[in-house]
Amino acid sequence: MSSASAPGGATLAFRRMWRDLEEVGLDPSSGGYRRFAWTRPDHDLREWFAGECAARGLDLTTDRMGNQWAWWGDPDAAVAAGTPGVVAGSHLDSVPDGGAFDGPLGVVSALAAVDALRERGVSPGRPIGIVNFVDEEGARFGVACTGSRVITGAMSPDRARGLRDVDGVTMAEAMTWAGGDPTHLGRDDETLARIGTFVELHVEQGRWLEDSGHAVGVGSDIWPHGRWRIDVPGMANHAGTTALHHREDAMLGLAAAVIAARRAAEEHGALATVGKVEVTPGGVNAIPSCATCWLDARGADPEAVHRVVADVRNVVADFDALVTEESWTPSTAFDPALAQRISTRLGGVPIIGTGAGHDAGILANAGFSTAMLFVRNPTGVSHSPDEWATADDCLAGVGALADVLEDLAGPTAA
Repeated sequence: MSSASAPGGATLAFRRMWRDLEEVGLDPSSGGYRRFAWTRPDHDLREWFAGECAARGLDLTTDRMGNQWAWWGDPDAAVAAGTPGVVAGSHLDSVPDGGAFDGPLGVVSALAAVDALRERGVSPGRPIGIVNFVDEEGARFGVACTGSRVITGAMSPDRARGLRDVDGVTMAEAMTWAGGDPTHLGRDDETLARIGTFVELHVEQGRWLEDSGHAVGVGSDIWPHGRWRIDVPGMANHAGTTALHHREDAMLGLAAAVIAARRAAEEHGALATVGKVEVTPGGVNAIPSCATCWLDARGADPEAVHRVVADVRNVVADFDALVTEESWTPSTAFDPALAQRISTRLGGVPIIGTGAGHDAGILANAGFSTAMLFVRNPTGVSHSPDEWATADDCLAGVGALADVLEDLAGPTAA
């Protein structure tokens, strides 16, 4: 790797920014983060991002979904000249009780990479952008990568506005309360035109890099993945006075769905997870009148994933359950020529695949030249407070991202 770590000023900036974010949305009881879209922690993170961009003299814009874009250079002039910008960044939101690195590492590293390039005296030939995508995790409204889906047209604005959280609050209402304008939602061709290349840095969600001895890797592809909502009907009744043969217990159908998902995943060579459930009325001594769970299914083979869902659907049909697809992202291959160029630039770092979805995948499926950088995670754990990366590896990631941005945005960049 041509830059083993970020230069001094960028290193200090990275460490300061990381400290700034440590307490935002932290749940002391779990040690994890609850940074959900259009909440107070999300507002504070957006304000922090705006302040960091202003301190660097970057021009900040917000697109039709509320994603934040900061620019070093004039992206519109570059579009007119036929040389749209090079964008880095990620997201700042989290899953429930998530770790510190998933998302924020990419945003902080992009800001620090700009600092590193300025320390090097680089004057990029193409504008460099930094993006903070909103609601990448889908933790509040159930659909991942909403920010990138809406602006690329992969999700309709009406569907986005109508998504509801567990309290019944719609995304439109949440955006309004947070000072946004849900009537403005939609595909944003003006924003999209400014993107020539997108490079997302992310902590690895797995331990391939740890096992292979590399601090940084380049992404090759994302497995196909989706989310399905399963609603099982029942009839509320008393737990102590209703005979078993008289019961219509929605929880039995939910339990069958969980077991069926695991068995189908094993049979078809895929992954299936039921990590969220809702039970009505939710009393210890009440038979459930409705049980809802969400199935996350993914794998290297899209047909295998769909076979898992079909098997689950067949099982829960016996309980009159309704299975609704909430999101589906097909197999996503990143630009192979770009991945090889980045790997070569960084001294031959490995090119690896991932089973985790990202905004980079949404942009890739929308036709953009897209790449990912992964930073080693020695625990292999993600979506958990135990998610981790060492300071040295994070700074190696900053240096690698700076190298990539310098290469792609340089005067001779293609």
